[in-house]
Amino acid sequence: MFSIQDIISLSEAAGAKILEVYADEARFDVVDFKADDSPLTLADQAAHEVIAAGLAQLTPDIPLLSEEGKSIPYETRRHWQQFWLVDPLDGTKEFIKRNGEFTVNIALISAGKPVMGVVHVPVQGTTYYGEAGKGAFIKNGDNQINSLEPNQVHMHASSLRLVASRSHMSPEVEAYVKQFANPQIVSMGSSLKFMVVAEGKADIYPRLAPTMEWDTGAAQAVLEAAGGSVINHETQLPLTYNKENLLNPHFVAFGKR
Repeated sequence: MFSIQDIISLSEAAGAKILEVYADEARFDVVDFKADDSPLTLADQAAHEVIAAGLAQLTPDIPLLSEEGKSIPYETRRHWQQFWLVDPLDGTKEFIKRNGEFTVNIALISAGKPVMGVVHVPVQGTTYYGEAGKGAFIKNGDNQINSLEPNQVHMHASSLRLVASRSHMSPEVEAYVKQFANPQIVSMGSSLKFMVVAEGKADIYPRLAPTMEWDTGAAQAVLEAAGGSVINHETQLPLTYNKENLLNPHFVAFGKR
């Protein structure tokens, strides 16, 4: 039987592999591109290999869906009641920019819902984690652990803080922001945008642009375990997982509502 501490350790091991590439000029400069023109580095591949091997040993009966893994047809996936959803290096563009705002994301999905999530920040040595019904926490590089506490969101408060992507500020998000009087904008990369909401350092994260399920699963699990929510912008229902099309709908992440 595995515990969330096992998954935290696995995320940290993947983070260590990422940092090896981050510090190696010869390997850092090797960048490939996937079919959708998104970048792929040696760090993405190394982190995937560590996580895939670790999960296969910990939970051989639970399948894995990873951004850097092989494509798995929906005819196979649709029978999964439980699976691991992984983004070995979320924020590859931030990695290439060397701004430190990239993460390792591991989520456990059960019946279409994220029930466990770990978001590790290699450069900071920080790990966010949470389980449904058990709360959410942050562990810093000194192994100090604190509970995550999102803000109570008052939508039209003058002090409302919104998170926006460093690399993906869409016109739709710009239009969304205009409905508020004087919002403060917090810029952040990767799944850290969810984590600043989970920590109470921001109130809302609107993402009205394309993302994939592996981009959000772990962060949604952490934020929901902390008391926040991640809502489909159109239906106002929580994001669900293992859809035939793995593209997420537009969504908004909130603190406590």
